[in-house]
Amino acid sequence: MTPLLLSAYTATTCLGRGLDATREALLVGRSGLVPCAFETVQLATWIGEVAAVDAEKLPETLASYDCRNNRLTQMGLETDGFADRVRETIARYGKARVGVFLGTSTAGILQTELAYRRRDPETGALPDDFHYRTTHNSFSLAEFTRDYFGLEGMAMAISTACSSSAKVFAAAARQLELGTIDAAIVGGVDTLCLTTLYGFASLQLTSTQPCRPYDEARNGISVGEGAAFALLERCGQRAAGSVLLLGTGESSDAYHMSSPHPEGLGAKMAMEAALRSAGLNASDIDYINLHGTSTPANDAAEGKAVVALFGNGVPCSSTKGATGHTLGAAGAVEAIICALTLTDGFLPGSPGTENVDPAIPIDYLLKARDGKVNRALTNSFGFGGSNCSLILGVAK
Repeated sequence: MTPLLLSAYTATTCLGRGLDATREALLVGRSGLVPCAFETVQLATWIGEVAAVDAEKLPETLASYDCRNNRLTQMGLETDGFADRVRETIARYGKARVGVFLGTSTAGILQTELAYRRRDPETGALPDDFHYRTTHNSFSLAEFTRDYFGLEGMAMAISTACSSSAKVFAAAARQLELGTIDAAIVGGVDTLCLTTLYGFASLQLTSTQPCRPYDEARNGISVGEGAAFALLERCGQRAAGSVLLLGTGESSDAYHMSSPHPEGLGAKMAMEAALRSAGLNASDIDYINLHGTSTPANDAAEGKAVVALFGNGVPCSSTKGATGHTLGAAGAVEAIICALTLTDGFLPGSPGTENVDPAIPIDYLLKARDGKVNRALTNSFGFGGSNCSLILGVAK
């Protein structure tokens, strides 16, 4: 593919709001995970909750979109000057030439959960002030974002579980290549809800401790929430040090509804496709941000795929020990983390992980360290075998 410029980007997670908070936490190895005290949930698990989401107020003209997911969407858009850069881009290209491509897993499902508590006791009808289309609907955050900026062009929401907001980079890249748009807002937002927390617990996938990716004693995920965005444009005259999207790779092995292929078949296919897309070899990659959810099966399968392609010669880590698993937002969050590694010259470690599983022979980083990164690969693998790998690089 033709490289694309990330002309602006931002991330908000339990580590804090924006790039500075994210960078600081990753450098010192701080985790944002805390014992679960979300809403009415009673589970012995740890979560990555973003502070002050419910204090965020949407504009009155967009009140029908009000839900936790869209509040976090607005919070993310208005961080690191991202919204201002979007408006400058709209002024340059026009309202119909800036696309919106956003990923989510559950969108505003919490709004539906809250509405069910207020059903009519006789008829079971949901309250009149509940708006499914603009809250729970997976498309709501894309529609909200389009309306937030007064855009008139294409908008798309992708919901493929944990690969959602990685796949939006690929979807936007295709439209930019076709010439249907001149710029794209890409990213993802997912927020905590009862369905997610109790659902993963029912699958016996949550841990009673902070998650420990790739640890020999890992035993489950820590669910998080987050919002991350990037502005994709054609490169033109790119400044040295700019972050570029070099390649995207997607696969669907459809092995099982909730378990990865045990040999990492789909993961390997996605990484190979990303390398082909970027015109690179495995030896060209300087750092891999692993999907690394901290479940025994996921980490083992991904590890096999990484070893098959890269051996143990590429430094790797999962940053989910810091942010938790932000589900549909994870792809975008971790792409932005890779952007920081490219611009700031460091490789993040893995908070919570103590003893790397000896059965997975990769170069796994426990602590952050200084290091020049020219090209980084990030993995996002979802339920049902929906896989996506992205390669980012830095302009010379």
